[in-house]
Amino acid sequence: MSFYKNIEIIRYEDDEARRTTDIVVEEYSLTLIVGGKELVTLLCSPEDLEYLVAGFLLSEGFIEGNEDIRSISIDKKTGIAEIELSRDISLVKGLNVRRTLTSVSGKVPTFHDMKSIIETRILENNGFEAGYEDILELMEQFGGKSEVFRKTGGVHSCALGIDGRLEAYHEDIGRHNAMDKTIGHGMKKGIDFSRCIVLTSGRIPSEMLIKAAKRGIPIIASRSAPTALAVELAGKLNITLAGFIRGRRLNVYSGFHRIK
Repeated sequence: MSFYKNIEIIRYEDDEARRTTDIVVEEYSLTLIVGGKELVTLLCSPEDLEYLVAGFLLSEGFIEGNEDIRSISIDKKTGIAEIELSRDISLVKGLNVRRTLTSVSGKVPTFHDMKSIIETRILENNGFEAGYEDILELMEQFGGKSEVFRKTGGVHSCALGIDGRLEAYHEDIGRHNAMDKTIGHGMKKGIDFSRCIVLTSGRIPSEMLIKAAKRGIPIIASRSAPTALAVELAGKLNITLAGFIRGRRLNVYSGFHRIK
């Protein structure tokens, strides 16, 4: 299954109608079965699914690292991911296992309460900083990689920036999925998240901020805007939040000490 497909359309332009083709993104349903129990169904793009599974499990606290995954088996025809872990997910604090269908733009399933995150995920100042010029350069690299977006206009992008280069880059119909794929990829590569910048194409809601906080990622940078709640949480969690990175412009909303 490809990321997108061609369809026939009628295009109206300059008061004229003509038949042509257009490219649209595929939407795929992936159900995660963990230890024989159905956990969640994700609506996503049908690429890099193993990274998506690993990143979702990591972001939601079901695993602490790659060593907690015994196996991931994905059947693309049925949309089923069979996962075996080395730990019992029913023991995860605050977990209420249920089947949840995520929407592309709606709220993603959250298995942990926000209060516990604020209490336990405040980032320490480890001396990590990023220059204004460095962030602009990373965002320029980031924009140059968005092939599927340029073809379809229908996906979000996310990447990990380290030492002036992009180490992991993924696109998906859902911004949360794109971030989970990128986090899963980073985990598989053994990347030190505490020295990373997350770059994203879309707005930054609180759920995206929380995913970064859980992995100890100190800086989030976006071409778009954060929500008010994301800014508030970033301040409480000591995360640097930058938005509206376009051309030479960059807004910093929190964690000002990391931008030099």
